[in-house]
Amino acid sequence: MNYIEDNPNACLTDGMHLLVDALKMNGVDTIFGVVGIPVTDLARHAQEVGIRYIGFRHEQSAGHAAAISGYLTQKPGICLTVSAPGFLNGLTALAEATVNGFPMIQISGSSDRNIIDLQQGDYEGLDQMNIAKPFVKAAYRINRPQDIAVGLARAIRAALSGRPGGVYLDITTAMLSTTMDVNEASATLFAPVEPAPVQLPSSTSVKRALKLLSNAAKPLVIIGKGAAYAHAEGVLKEFIEKTGIPFLPMSMAKGVLPDDHPQCAAAARSLVLGQADVVMLVGARLNWLLNHGKGKKWNSNAKFIQLDISAEEMDSNRPIDAPIVGDIVSSLDMLLCKMEPFNIKCGDAWMKSIQAVKQVNAEKMQQKLTTPTVPMNYFNALHVVSEVLQDYKDIYLVNEGANALDNTRNIVNMYNPRLRLDTGTWGVMGIGMGYSIGAAVTGGKQVLAIEGDSAFGFSGMEIETICRYRLPITILILNNGGIYRGDEKSHGTNGDPAPTMLMPEARYDRMIEAFGGKAYHVTTPEGLDDALSCALASKYPTLINCVIDPSVGLESGHIGNLNPHSSIK
Repeated sequence: MNYIEDNPNACLTDGMHLLVDALKMNGVDTIFGVVGIPVTDLARHAQEVGIRYIGFRHEQSAGHAAAISGYLTQKPGICLTVSAPGFLNGLTALAEATVNGFPMIQISGSSDRNIIDLQQGDYEGLDQMNIAKPFVKAAYRINRPQDIAVGLARAIRAALSGRPGGVYLDITTAMLSTTMDVNEASATLFAPVEPAPVQLPSSTSVKRALKLLSNAAKPLVIIGKGAAYAHAEGVLKEFIEKTGIPFLPMSMAKGVLPDDHPQCAAAARSLVLGQADVVMLVGARLNWLLNHGKGKKWNSNAKFIQLDISAEEMDSNRPIDAPIVGDIVSSLDMLLCKMEPFNIKCGDAWMKSIQAVKQVNAEKMQQKLTTPTVPMNYFNALHVVSEVLQDYKDIYLVNEGANALDNTRNIVNMYNPRLRLDTGTWGVMGIGMGYSIGAAVTGGKQVLAIEGDSAFGFSGMEIETICRYRLPITILILNNGGIYRGDEKSHGTNGDPAPTMLMPEARYDRMIEAFGGKAYHVTTPEGLDDALSCALASKYPTLINCVIDPSVGLESGHIGNLNPHSSIK
């Protein structure tokens, strides 16, 4: 039901009610946001017609929740903010959604155009639409209520079609309060038909790729989060197992095929990148996460096949010998359909060499995981997590930090698609609580957020949001008292802590107690095992402050090479 249907005797409606009706007609069932001038009543009206409103403490977290909701549902996640500062707070998450390829629409109230355009100093006055444009796929402003349906339809199409991304939708204060005849308003409403159409690749490009694969001695498939977003796990599994080609999952693609699949080469990453002669990228990009496909980590003579919905992505770093432009599922379907004449089968020698390296590295990792230390380190703490999660293979795992991210990715296996949610393409911190709330609300399942203590600080106040909505989220903070590590000595003479130092005695567990959640403070593997098991069994908002050795951790994690150091000592 909507406002017009619920009020058959009404003569007039306004832009605020009409926008809510348009959202409802387009299948929006949840809005994430922070209310205030001029959108507070909009959130109230949304609740009245059955749209769930999840209110946050900061717009950036609300935006991250909307973005991950879009990733999980293949529908644009909706973030609602106030004007100017609220808009800017949400813009970081909106930009990150665009970079990650997550469909999201940020709807922000804005000041009257006549005052903004003449720069006359309106309350929270800002030219929001033009500021947003460089960071999004598209930006639109709705000035009249009769244009609401068209504006929303354009935003939905832009967010979903081709490579998904963020869209900004500006709604002016004047438009929200403008009235129009209820029957005329009703006639304007519609939902766009097929906003994300299937995009078929060309037969020629598919045959070119198959020919290249048929001549490969050491082929490799790299799976990116684009394949996860596309729900390509079924057809990808068929392709991988028919060809016998080893695969390497990118971080958020872990679980598209299970990490314990015999063809998974994650434990032999250096070997397969350094020796593969034909590399097939499936929803993955040759960006910094793959060293741009260059350098000593890569076989300089490797040939590349790339499956991507965006032609602009091809040749971005290395020449792509066989580009396949189309949606991931259609492209894999066509590869399977046309495969038979090419007789593609991965050789035993290549797989045996991978298995040998996997075995050696697995033994080295097992030694690290089972070696007791006092205090705990990342390895023995995460070994406990990995063991407990064997009974929770269908849980969402949100992960951020530097070392907390790197080590969790390497230690904790994933078995199902779209359950590992992390910092993504930009690798920035601050997604933790927003992603956790978005996943819990959207997916209706438990969430475990594994956080570095520094990363948690970006969005920690959202634990109040988690408790307010009683979401089944467990937050595990790997607390080593610093950014990267907690043992740096001060470089000054005034007693201030070193730049990377946080408070070593911080008791993050006591924060959640203030809001009625469950809290644990642990210092041993046994304590962590008990706390995590109890927390997950309770399905209740919980925070575990897990103290680990302040001397463990690498500066910038596994990407310390990107952090320049002074050449002058």
